[in-house]
Amino acid sequence: MGYIKDIPTLKGYNYEEWKRELDLAFILGEVDWVLTTPCPIEPADLVRGEKESDAEWQKRERNNAPLIMSYDIEHVKWSLANKNCLAAVKDTIEPTILGSIPEYDTVSKYLESIKSQFTGSSKFYATQLIKQLVTERYHGGGVKDHILRMSDMASKLKPMDLGISDDFLVHLVMTSLPKNFDNFVVNYKISLEKWNLEELISNCVQEKERIKETNGASNNLVKDNKEKSHWSPPLKAKQPQHLPQ
Repeated sequence: MGYIKDIPTLKGYNYEEWKRELDLAFILGEVDWVLTTPCPIEPADLVRGEKESDAEWQKRERNNAPLIMSYDIEHVKWSLANKNCLAAVKDTIEPTILGSIPEYDTVSKYLESIKSQFTGSSKFYATQLIKQLVTERYHGGGVKDHILRMSDMASKLKPMDLGISDDFLVHLVMTSLPKNFDNFVVNYKISLEKWNLEELISNCVQEKERIKETNGASNNLVKDNKEKSHWSPPLKAKQPQHLPQ
């Protein structure tokens, strides 16, 4: 069961990823059979008939002995696998979630309970992520951090089988940029070139610096014009008037 360490912690929104990795760990650990195999049923006790002879009774006991032995072996095997799997499942669940899950004696029933609780919440979380991703807007600060934040949201959709392509992520990032990036966005749209995430970040950072420098130059020009508009030539000294002789 060393494969358990590779299972992500169940946090609710990542149920599909968690269950997929859990199933893989059980398969590799060769204990997945306990999820579909019910607990062995103990053979019923033999009841001696009123007219049954000693020989007949002893024969039935001998015939029943292998069944009891087989049950004992299978029951120990099943109980150990069920116990270990149940402990492994609980060990991969976030403590705050663990307390909300009802207790069951079998790992199969325990997993069914988890499924009923978190399948719906995963879909709700996916809907919220998609909505946030589509409406996300860049309002200043580090443009790299903004893009990485959107990329992180997109990556959380992949375990739910709702992953988006890199091209679509680039499109969403472009849509999230403010108006002063309009020329930058238009140039990309008319270009045949396609960027990956690293190229997108690099080019957006460069564009931000270019806009910053352009705005700085514009602000200096406005400042210079204002200063010039307040400048007036020095007054000429008045010539002394000559009194008439």
